[in-house]
Amino acid sequence: MTRSADPDLRDLPLPRPESFSYEERERVGVITLTRPDRFNALTFQVYRELTDLFTVIDRRAHAEGGARALVLQGAGRAFCAGGDVDDIITRLFERDTEALLRFTRMTGELIHAMRRCKLPIVASVKRVAAGAGAVMALASDLRVMGKNSFFAFLFPQVGLSGADMGASWLLPRVVGLGHASEILLLGDRVPADRCAQIGLATQVVDDEPDRDAVDRAAFALAKRVADGPHFAARMTKTMLQQELDMDFTAAIEAEAQAQAVCMQHPDFAEADRARQQKRAPSWR
Repeated sequence: MTRSADPDLRDLPLPRPESFSYEERERVGVITLTRPDRFNALTFQVYRELTDLFTVIDRRAHAEGGARALVLQGAGRAFCAGGDVDDIITRLFERDTEALLRFTRMTGELIHAMRRCKLPIVASVKRVAAGAGAVMALASDLRVMGKNSFFAFLFPQVGLSGADMGASWLLPRVVGLGHASEILLLGDRVPADRCAQIGLATQVVDDEPDRDAVDRAAFALAKRVADGPHFAARMTKTMLQQELDMDFTAAIEAEAQAQAVCMQHPDFAEADRARQQKRAPSWR
């Protein structure tokens, strides 16, 4: 029995989050942060529920009929303004070192769950992605931004290290060490046009006449991935993540093994048949 037919994976229920919404349509899972009055600032509950959701989605990645790509977006005018001042920031001053470490480990686990998740994630960055919101967008695989949007890794401006939630590991790998050092040391806003120049933005969308254009563009990008060869996309994300910790020789061998597995998947033969018959492939 193939893993895609495994009833334990197919029937694994998705969590029902209370602090944000999740829906699946056209094989794209859409995660929407739903605190627009607070610029979708994160709470302790949001952190926990997001981590749980990405973990279960990863376990269901082989199941038939489920999502094949994800969109992470915010309701209203913004993507995410980071940790909520009232729910999180002010309460951190009441905690001792051990309790603070539990919190910082919990926030990092969300980013770890996003990178472990086999489904490609597209972040829809409207207006602001700040603090933890910036790291969540960074941890996504692709980022669509409105032209008036910006990233703000603002940790240094509040007396904290710019190395938070894996930012100093991820950002140099996306934009290079020089750009990452500037962004994380200074904590300044990084506007969409510069994000595009340094590779932090995959696509910049004109959102002046229509703020929802960013969400639509992010969904279209995720659907393009979802409509393609799902097994190959999962393998690509897995290899991109795993090879970050390998030397070149190990990476070459890992890719050889991964590609040999892909060559045995029905999608490879289907692509060849479609080429010969001059039609679009019908992916498994």
